[in-house]
Amino acid sequence: MLKFVILQTSNQPIYEQIKNQIKKQIIEGSLKAGDSLPSIRVLAKELNVSVITTKRAYEELEKEGFIITVPARGTFVAEIDREKIASIITKEIEEELEKVVLKAKTLGIDLNKLIDMIIKLYKGDAYQK
Repeated sequence: MLKFVILQTSNQPIYEQIKNQIKKQIIEGSLKAGDSLPSIRVLAKELNVSVITTKRAYEELEKEGFIITVPARGTFVAEIDREKIASIITKEIEEELEKVVLKAKTLGIDLNKLIDMIIKLYKGDAYQK
């Protein structure tokens, strides 16, 4: 069962919110290979968005290899190997870290201080003095 939180006020387009949430559920394992997804029309109706929006999300997920569409049968979660998922997760973390590093540079934060901050966050004691 798909779970969605669509934010109309987000800077992120709705199709991207849908795509990312389906992708996240596949990566986390709550959606497994072979699981059936709602049709484009059903999903659009459930989320109260246009069919074009859900179609674009599905098309991008299919291009990225997360789902497959079988004519006259439906759309299903594709078989994805663990290495690909690990690679995707690593890439997403790198993209987030890129933003953090850019912000740190902009604010004049020294590399060693940034590394210390990351270590504290990673160990879970960032808020302990």
